Amino acid sequence: MYLLPQEIEVWYVIPAIRKELAKLLTRQHEMSYEQAGRILGISKAAVSQYLSNKRANKIKLNSNVKKEIVKSAKIIVKDQKNALGEMQRILKYIKDKKCLCDVCKKYNKDVLNYCGCKPKY
Repeated sequence: MYLLPQEIEVWYVIPAIRKELAKLLTRQHEMSYEQAGRILGISKAAVSQYLSNKRANKIKLNSNVKKEIVKSAKIIVKDQKNALGEMQRILKYIKDKKCLCDVCKKYNKDVLNYCGCKPKY
């Protein structure tokens, strides 16, 4: 039995991206938890849980993905309407760079027989 890549995104990747964006928006760009939550489509309590490491601790995003998130945070701060597009851009980047393979080899090994990806172990 295996999970679809979209399930991996929803359960592991999107929360990890939101966590990184919440950190950047609140710490570097000095937004309130409420402002950051509104931008990210989550509650201020969820922002607090991300920042206190109570959520999204299962995976670590690689440094290249984190650089893309930093770029996105700067774009979002300039115009909050870009938040959804930036989330989609980061997810596409992760898919194109096969970063999901790293998550699958840890949490979804059975799918590797079907997806054609060959992650390095």
